[in-house]
Amino acid sequence: MTTAVHALRYLQPSALRPRRLDLATSGGATPHGEADHPRFFDGALRHPDAAAAALLAVADVAAARYHRPVGAASLDPVVTADGDRLRFESFSGCGGVHARLDVLPEGLDGAATGHGTTNVDVNAPLREALRLRTPGQRLRLAVGTGELAVAVGPDTLVERKVPLPDRWLKGFAETQVLTARFDLRAQLPAAEAVRFLRTLPTVGRGAVRWVVPAGSGLRPTSRPGPGAVCLPGPERLTALRPLLRHATALRVYAPPGTPAAPTASAWELALPGGRITLTLSPDSSRGFSGEGGLLDVLAQDAPTGHVDTLAALLAWEPRIDPADLAEDSGLTPGQVRTALAHLATAGQLGYDLADAAHFHRRLPYQDGRAEDRNPRLRTARALLAADAVGPVSGDVRVVTVGDHAHHVRVGADGTALGCTCRWWARHRGGRGPCSHVLAVRITAGEEQR
Repeated sequence: MTTAVHALRYLQPSALRPRRLDLATSGGATPHGEADHPRFFDGALRHPDAAAAALLAVADVAAARYHRPVGAASLDPVVTADGDRLRFESFSGCGGVHARLDVLPEGLDGAATGHGTTNVDVNAPLREALRLRTPGQRLRLAVGTGELAVAVGPDTLVERKVPLPDRWLKGFAETQVLTARFDLRAQLPAAEAVRFLRTLPTVGRGAVRWVVPAGSGLRPTSRPGPGAVCLPGPERLTALRPLLRHATALRVYAPPGTPAAPTASAWELALPGGRITLTLSPDSSRGFSGEGGLLDVLAQDAPTGHVDTLAALLAWEPRIDPADLAEDSGLTPGQVRTALAHLATAGQLGYDLADAAHFHRRLPYQDGRAEDRNPRLRTARALLAADAVGPVSGDVRVVTVGDHAHHVRVGADGTALGCTCRWWARHRGGRGPCSHVLAVRITAGEEQR
């Protein structure tokens, strides 16, 4: 997996000052172009205790490795401002937990929230100050500091170089496509939420648990079955524990239907003025980057003009409506869906389960091509270029790779359903299609045109 080194430059360290939380920003995107130190908000937090604790939880996830917890892991959280709320996001160092704090309009009191995306400095001294903060005190929040109000010099400029592996970017892309398929499976009132979360282990070895809704709570079950929700690696919800005294509800999201194997799930803790959501990969040892949920859509060509048109229309919208985009852009719904998938590979889309809608953000990555970040798609294109996909024979198409022949089973409509390769035998399509299935699906689509 490739890794780029990204320099984060802050005018000064973020700090918790008397009744004021100053978050320094670095290298952000705004509607007016790139900005070295964008300003997104300056005002009061209506529920400062809950917001400060939740921001600390997002930073704790960024600093954690739940699988093979060795070595430092820290990526400054990403903040997106979309005109009425602030969203703080992070990934765990192992890539299997995505955390997002949404500070909603009812949690903010100040000038209008700006638009854009940047990294914010959440350093070790700030985290310690947030832990020791006196509860009940009023707290102002500044996301971005006015350069003219700060004495900028060699002693105040903070520069930190951090690795940005492609797997983090792919994780952002995969979580939005996964969670967009989730349903609300359970909703617990505050008391039941606290009771349930306090029973979970704080350390573990990634064991998979199952729970089922029971009255107003959840009860454990020994195996997947009707109504069951997967809780993979329950110790990964530890970051929510310090927030329990602020909790007003717990909402659980998971794929619909009866699961046959471990699945991802999302756990949303409602707070005064906001909410924090932890999305867990299907296994503690499994990061989101290899899920392959976008591959089938990415396999469809998206003209650069379509992608650029939609990118210009998104404009940090808190709720993206594909039907509106189709009308505004003149593209068909299918073209919109394909272009959005290509934008997602550059981290430009997130998904808000509570709103059941996508939202726009911008991450500090070069757009590049979808194939550059998806080896299976790149391999499938190479198979097509080598004319490796044979014709349909009964219900099979043979894909020849060197001296090996992989048999891809196809349905009556030509859709690839399975493969004899090791990848498919191991994952059974649970992590997206293998390169052979993907090549057959691309071929079938071209033949139907």
